[in-house]
Amino acid sequence: MIFTVKALPTEYLQVLDNIKELREKLRFATSDSLHRWSGLLARTSYARAIIGSNTIEGINVSMDAAMAAVDREPPEKTTDEDWQAIWGYREAMDYIIQLSKEPAKYQHNLGTLLSLHYMMLKYDQSKFPGRLRPGAIHITNSTTQQIVYEGPDHEVVPGLVDELIASLNAGNDQPIIVRAAMAHLNLTMIHPFKDGNGRMARALQTMVLAREGILAPEFSSIEEYVGGKPQDYYDVLAEVGQGAWHPERDPLPWIRYCLIAHYRQAMTLLRRVSEVGRLWNALEGEVKKHKLNERVIFALADAAMGLQVKNPTYRKQVEISNQVAKIDLKKLADLGLLTPKGERRGRHYVASEDLSTIRKATLLPREEFDPFKELESKSSPVQQEIPGLITVPQNK
Repeated sequence: MIFTVKALPTEYLQVLDNIKELREKLRFATSDSLHRWSGLLARTSYARAIIGSNTIEGINVSMDAAMAAVDREPPEKTTDEDWQAIWGYREAMDYIIQLSKEPAKYQHNLGTLLSLHYMMLKYDQSKFPGRLRPGAIHITNSTTQQIVYEGPDHEVVPGLVDELIASLNAGNDQPIIVRAAMAHLNLTMIHPFKDGNGRMARALQTMVLAREGILAPEFSSIEEYVGGKPQDYYDVLAEVGQGAWHPERDPLPWIRYCLIAHYRQAMTLLRRVSEVGRLWNALEGEVKKHKLNERVIFALADAAMGLQVKNPTYRKQVEISNQVAKIDLKKLADLGLLTPKGERRGRHYVASEDLSTIRKATLLPREEFDPFKELESKSSPVQQEIPGLITVPQNK
């Protein structure tokens, strides 16, 4: 027996409808046929997902290192083990992206799960990459050294994994976001591997969504959100799991958490869509003012977004020679739009103060809504004013 969810409360269905509307807007806004800058948004979203999922595991890497993994380039600064971890995670996510392009031909299976695990953990053979755990497992709080969760006996793990896979392939009337969330919960609670269970569970959730065509994996993942609020993630898993394998427990708190995560992540991406569009328009104006080739917008946009601009990445983006890329980047530095850093092979460029100012002017307010609380506020009856009394606004 694995965790299952029964009929969803009305407010959950309403939030699901709201998420669907946001995702339709996001799908339209990130269409490659509409905007040249959607590639930048996809790359940075991918990098943030890599950072988020690995941060939960105590693997901390910079945005530049994550972008290096996305762009398949060696990083400037990161430990060898951390780099191998994010590189392995990138390979697994690349595989998921490829599978998502053939949804009709793909069925979930044990071989795929083991392959994804091997890609993520192959840098450390002591973690049994690509194999189910051979013994007991428990999770310890690194601060208190107390056991906070103990997985089911290893002898029942193969059967539970088979049941999970069967549930993923079976058709049911549950919304796909809920099915993906339950896949995440079940893999986390089964804890079928010696290590990497969290990364695998989050990747599986993304794979279930991508297979159903919800959005490209870069835009359907909630891994950035999870990594930004790790304690909320741990708290809800602890609430549902209660320290051990309890598939009879109600998973609704977990479903609620995932719906809030999807809603907020979609809102964040839509804000970034607007911001990147505003930035691109501003950079087009700057390029015209200086009579530059439009291709340099790609270098300026990367730098404005806080990324290091390197000759190999830039020339790959716009398909030019090393010499032309070198001339472009030097010209942007001479104009005061980029600032050079390092020498020779370590040479890269970052945003100048002028470029940073342009970027700041394109930013929009950041708001974080709870879709459930919004529904509650809309459904609450408006308090009637009592005749003869004046309502005094409260200071916020």
